[in-house]
Amino acid sequence: MTTAPADWPGVERLFGARGEPSRCWCRFFALTGADWNGSTASDRKNQLQAKFDAGTPAPGVLAFRDGKPVGWCAVEPRDCYPRILRSQVLKAAGPAAHGGTGGKTEGPVWSVSCFVVAPGHRRSGVAAALLRAAVGHAVSHGAGIVEGYPVDPALRPKAGPADLYHGTLKLFLDAGFEVVSDAVPGRAVVRLAVRTRP
Repeated sequence: MTTAPADWPGVERLFGARGEPSRCWCRFFALTGADWNGSTASDRKNQLQAKFDAGTPAPGVLAFRDGKPVGWCAVEPRDCYPRILRSQVLKAAGPAAHGGTGGKTEGPVWSVSCFVVAPGHRRSGVAAALLRAAVGHAVSHGAGIVEGYPVDPALRPKAGPADLYHGTLKLFLDAGFEVVSDAVPGRAVVRLAVRTRP
């Protein structure tokens, strides 16, 4: 398995024409509630494609097996996600320069907001590879902290695959992230300081 910054043809192929990824196009956190409700799947697809056409860092990473895209992880500066900025989960965590980040950081906070793993490739290490790649992608573009919002299945035992697109708490802890808030039951905020100053 290999990983790389995402390209649009790979994302379009992975998301396909059926299922939740083809309806959301990873725009849920990038749109306010009103904008989400006023958009169509086609609008969201066009908005994600525009991110690739903008000449800015890719808005995520892809995992490949035998040249075929089998997983996606969205990672961008947190300011790209208005719904995350307004969420109760994040507000409970407090400022990103505190709570387990080891002091003040150099660089912005990047958010890991979503995972998509193709059927037939789940529980085979794809998500872990994607998270490693997402951290590397964020670091290469100046992130000071990488942040995630995983689900804790131990506290939400009824959470199914459709509920776990944030990733699981274990996934992030195994990658070295630290819990900075678990004030919302079953939903944590985790952070990894990747660039700090004394």
